[in-house]
Amino acid sequence: MAICSKCTFDMYSSCHLCPRDCGADRSSGKTGVCGMTDMLRIARVGLHMWEEPCLSGTRGSGTIFFTGCNLGCIFCQNHEISRHTPSLPGREYSVEDLSSAMLDLQNQGAHNINFVTGTHFVPHIIEGVALARRNGLSIPTLYNCGGYESVETIRALEGTIDIYLPDMKFFSTEVSQKYTGAKDYFERARDAIAEMVRQKPSQEFSSDGMLLRGVIVRHLMLPGLLFDTKHILDHLCETYGNTITISLMNQYTPMPGVPEELSSPLSQKHYDSMVDYLTILGQENAFTQEGGTVSESFIPDFE
Repeated sequence: MAICSKCTFDMYSSCHLCPRDCGADRSSGKTGVCGMTDMLRIARVGLHMWEEPCLSGTRGSGTIFFTGCNLGCIFCQNHEISRHTPSLPGREYSVEDLSSAMLDLQNQGAHNINFVTGTHFVPHIIEGVALARRNGLSIPTLYNCGGYESVETIRALEGTIDIYLPDMKFFSTEVSQKYTGAKDYFERARDAIAEMVRQKPSQEFSSDGMLLRGVIVRHLMLPGLLFDTKHILDHLCETYGNTITISLMNQYTPMPGVPEELSSPLSQKHYDSMVDYLTILGQENAFTQEGGTVSESFIPDFE
């Protein structure tokens, strides 16, 4: 059943779009934990070549980077647009502007429309995709998020999103509390991913190997947290096996101001051991990264 526009935007009036449950009346100009009112703000729209191969392909993923974030990792590579700052990056968009941006990306050859950190703007995503599809959008839509999601919000996206690309960042409650202030991160990500897989229980690819429907779960390994990674891989492989793809990432890049334990790159030895562990677990659908990915060149230019 389609969600009416008014009902969709009512979600901003007492905001519970994410597990922070801040209840802010964003429709009256108040800001939520994400730092945003109900005015859609986008920091960057463009083709991006550095997603997983089945997403970027040869022409790029059509990325739409939203300003603000509900999680606020202290090591965030996109901190320029995700954190509260006096001067908000990007510019304001209407639903019509968002729809036009999607169609422009499709016309540029994008393989998909990639909503990056859009949790706090899900009502706009729902309405924007519906309008874009009425006007000719035919490529897959992709929800690219930090994993700290409300199951109810993911349910609201059913029929809007073709591909889910969540992170599963942390297993330990102590670690997630320290780095994000979200002690319940793992259980929230676990339940949200379960709902994503319910909606997309199998993967479908085009003839040229591009993902059309399905779930890819990313895990960015952090220095010194080898066993956190092991627990996450155990959970994903035991729960979903090869019905999903796991993207194990080594591209952690230390940002200014991070704690001492996060001030160095990831140990290559630790990363290689977890790549081997995926094989032991029988995971056949996995993306891994070679050396040389620790670089600020992989961070988009938000100017």
